[in-house]
Amino acid sequence: MRNFQLPGRSPVRSTKGMAATSHPLATLAAINMLQSGGSAMDAAVSAAAVQAVVEPQSTGIGGDCFVLYSKVGSDDIIGFNGSGRAPRNAEIGWYKELGFNRLPTIGVHSITIPGAVDAWDRLLADHGRKGLAAALAPAIRYAEEGYVVHDRVAFDWADAADKLNDDPNTARVFLKNGEAYRSGDVHRQSELAQTLRIIATKGRKGFYEGEVAEDMVAHLRSLGGHHMLEDFAATAGDYVTPITSEYRGNRLHQIPPNNQGITALLMLNILSGFELSKLAPFGAERLHLEVEAGRLAYRDRDRFIADPAFAKVPVKQLLSPVYAESLRKFIDPKKAMTNLPDVKMSASDTVYICVVDGDGNTASFINSTYMSFGSGITSPNSGIVLQNRGSSFKLDPAHANALAPGKRPMHTIMPGMVTKNGRVLMPYGVMGGDYQPFGHSHFLTNVFDFGMDPQEALDAPRVFYENGEIVAEAGISDESVNALEKMGHQVLRADEPLGGGQAILIDHVTGTLTGGSDPRKDGCALGL
Repeated sequence: MRNFQLPGRSPVRSTKGMAATSHPLATLAAINMLQSGGSAMDAAVSAAAVQAVVEPQSTGIGGDCFVLYSKVGSDDIIGFNGSGRAPRNAEIGWYKELGFNRLPTIGVHSITIPGAVDAWDRLLADHGRKGLAAALAPAIRYAEEGYVVHDRVAFDWADAADKLNDDPNTARVFLKNGEAYRSGDVHRQSELAQTLRIIATKGRKGFYEGEVAEDMVAHLRSLGGHHMLEDFAATAGDYVTPITSEYRGNRLHQIPPNNQGITALLMLNILSGFELSKLAPFGAERLHLEVEAGRLAYRDRDRFIADPAFAKVPVKQLLSPVYAESLRKFIDPKKAMTNLPDVKMSASDTVYICVVDGDGNTASFINSTYMSFGSGITSPNSGIVLQNRGSSFKLDPAHANALAPGKRPMHTIMPGMVTKNGRVLMPYGVMGGDYQPFGHSHFLTNVFDFGMDPQEALDAPRVFYENGEIVAEAGISDESVNALEKMGHQVLRADEPLGGGQAILIDHVTGTLTGGSDPRKDGCALGL
């Protein structure tokens, strides 16, 4: 139980349904959808659409999504890969001839075809009750009538101001007198409102064919992109079988590659061999083990994870207990490893949503345009910010994640689901680009090793290993930082929060739901 004399928030508790998102308006849209008779999937899509308007730095209809879904609380988890592909004319040789050593993180050559709208349409057709028009109605209203910019959104927006100035369409929509919108400002996106209306009426065809697709493609072609109308028309997500592993008697479910979810499973497989519960939750010993497991797991992520239609990904080997044990032997509980190459990491902006409805249907749903405001490019007439997922590709033809026509890039956004004894125990997710496997591991060990409720586990201070150094949030004590440095780590204090997250824990004995929403974001959990 939390100390009520200290800052923080209590978990949200209910019985009839719950939603948790990183923005209050999105959580409200999800709750309203549940109250109107919608399913967890209806509520999740409605929340994601609202966030595509009110968290424009993090997500949008020009991005991708992944989903894990349980029907009536079953442990037969459904996975959906809603990530888009490289244009069919995108060839490594073309970039090499122009002197590219890597794909840029902004601009036209960072843009893959968006997969989110196709995913929303398909998932609602298969698992929804209310339809796409009902799901998009709140987002259309906020885009047209305006919404108030919240504080974390404004924090991220200001950080991206220079990027927004690089594209005239983006600057027109997202800057006010040349500056980022501030908390308390009212922001409107009239072109996006009209685009959402077209999608509400025509479904996925309203995005991937006709005037909206023509607007995006014409603009991208004018900037030198390889994108064609055929790339958009051919976009289709896939149902996939989740990959799984066990941790402390719980089964963990993730989306398979091209998703990086396997990285979290590998981290937890390694950590399962240590008695974390005997360590201080935020002490150097626990954080050191987490960092070392992450260094090993991320090394393999960057070597192997790719689109399995184009590269052989050794999923079975990576998840085997024998392999985890072989990696665990490299970890000295008292000293940092010195024989691993540094893995280059980057931050990103993402939204994660979880919903449980009154019938037990459970959605773990994540949507993103990758880095803040994606590619920085906005289509002129449709108001769509386009993602920069293509920047994850490699230009080394021998690499598993090498760019190829029609290929999906290695993808960072990863929804999570936990099941136990044949039923869903918890949908959860932690945002933050490359940080996400660390976030999943930290959150789950907080819950299963240290007995924290979802809100406590999300509130807890975090570290991340990036670019050869540990980045520690302000909540990590100086004592722990000093001890980590004595172990051989270089430690920096974080200049911004690490990620964000949501979770809903289902107690099948009492019939109750306990939800949490990360204080690093603007959002909340609400129950019925």
